Amino acid sequence: APATVSAALAALAADGLVRVSPTTRSGRRATQVRLAPAGALVGVHCYLDEVRVVLDLGDGAPVEAAVPLRAATGPGQQPAEHAVLAARALLDRVLRDTGTDPASVAAVGVGVPAPVEVRTGRVAGAGVRAGWGGMVAAPALLAPAPGVPVLFDNDGNLGALAEARLGAGRGRWSVVHVALGEGVSGGVVVGGEVVHGRTGTAGELGHLTIDPDGPVCSCGNRGCLQVLAGASAVLDLLVASHGRLTVPELLAQAAAGDPGCRRVLSDVGRHLGTALASVCTVLDPDVLVVGGSLAGAGDVLLDPLREVLAERTAVTAGAVVEVVAGRLGVGAPARGALLLARDAVLGGAGG
Repeated sequence: APATVSAALAALAADGLVRVSPTTRSGRRATQVRLAPAGALVGVHCYLDEVRVVLDLGDGAPVEAAVPLRAATGPGQQPAEHAVLAARALLDRVLRDTGTDPASVAAVGVGVPAPVEVRTGRVAGAGVRAGWGGMVAAPALLAPAPGVPVLFDNDGNLGALAEARLGAGRGRWSVVHVALGEGVSGGVVVGGEVVHGRTGTAGELGHLTIDPDGPVCSCGNRGCLQVLAGASAVLDLLVASHGRLTVPELLAQAAAGDPGCRRVLSDVGRHLGTALASVCTVLDPDVLVVGGSLAGAGDVLLDPLREVLAERTAVTAGAVVEVVAGRLGVGAPARGALLLARDAVLGGAGG
């Protein structure tokens, strides 16, 4: 009954667990309810070519900032150290610009381009992205004030979490997410929770082998999905015919009908279909969400993916998984990191 709901919300608001504000929906008065963890929350994404920070002050309007990540310049500086230092500088700037006391931050979630053993906090399979182990082992590097908890997870997992809860997979029970950025990352979310597996490497879709005789990957294997479908690999294919393009230039030329650009993007879709057909057959997810920078190609990339999945997974009527583009763009991992921080605070409050 409305009176019962109102009384329950009043009690939660009095305890500081939710924030209630008037709003409108379909032209009618309504009440908006948001969870209100004690303090601000921060999501950070450290990637290969960018760092991004999202600050949630609990007012429903997160502040987001990103800076491009150029090559490390310090003597002997590793890419991981360079990225974390840039992320910390950006976080400090966002807190300063918003007038947020660093000590008021309740938790920081961080996405890194390496698999993380969430039970131990260590980087699993460090050879995939060398250098991140030391960063994850030193969370104080990203703590805005002493004692602020910092939690890490793989950025592919966090992108999947964000799309499953907030984006294109919202309302679905099982979501497989693949992100096409500089490399290829992915994650699996079931019932709103990330599937990490025994060592934290579940969902490492970029390292599925699709060509045993293909190029050598950073993980040491040959023909991984990311060496054939990552943005770096795709742009390299066009150097001889188009010169050195950026991803936005590639997408713009493909949208304008350039045959070479459309061809490499359709090939990415086919590579994805080859890699993900087995994943979808085994997991039978409700939806496959394709995100990252290359997802901006839309159906030029997604239609070939759908065709290959239809050829390789239609073992029963209705078995072909729905394929959709992500809604959160390249900011999905940072939004997922924010959810990681929120879950930690609310879990601690409830536990």
